Amino acid sequence: MPHAGVAGLILAGGQGSRMNQQDKGLVALCGQPLVAHVALRLAPQVGRLIISANRHQDRYAPYGQVVEDGEADLGTFQGPLLGIAAGLAAAASDDWLVVAPCDTPFLPRDLAARLIGAAASAEVPLAYAVANGQRHSACMAVRTSLLPHLRAYLLGGDRKVGLWQARAGGVEARFDDAPDAFMNVNTPEELAAAERYASQ
Repeated sequence: MPHAGVAGLILAGGQGSRMNQQDKGLVALCGQPLVAHVALRLAPQVGRLIISANRHQDRYAPYGQVVEDGEADLGTFQGPLLGIAAGLAAAASDDWLVVAPCDTPFLPRDLAARLIGAAASAEVPLAYAVANGQRHSACMAVRTSLLPHLRAYLLGGDRKVGLWQARAGGVEARFDDAPDAFMNVNTPEELAAAERYASQ
């Protein structure tokens, strides 16, 4: 059931340095690009999808509204927070932005509800995923009202996701029941492992 007031953001703006410089969101897993797998998981949980991409925007367009990260005063290819800032700007009319990277094809089907629930319960504007003690900082729910706070952080020169989340008062959302859901595909070896996992 799509949620009014909740947008989803898929981060696809990286350089793919550990994937032989390939555009990671377009790397095929089981015959479909990684972004398609993430979109299939995230789209039913949100009202609309936004894709942050710095190249091949036409190939991402079928999955959602494409935005390019970076601005003249912030630069490009400088980490996920640039993409999140672009997503927050695009989602200004929504209350929440639920963020996931393009290389997590097995995301929980209740990711949005649990992230927003954790933030709402703690009365804070941000929650990020943790599974079995491992933090998955790029999987988060963010109040869209945090955009000025994030821009100020980026203009100060910082790019660390965890540090910004701490400064924004972020809390953990526990996913200990679904650790495999956050399997990353960063390298050719991890892609092969994901192929085996998906075929189980």
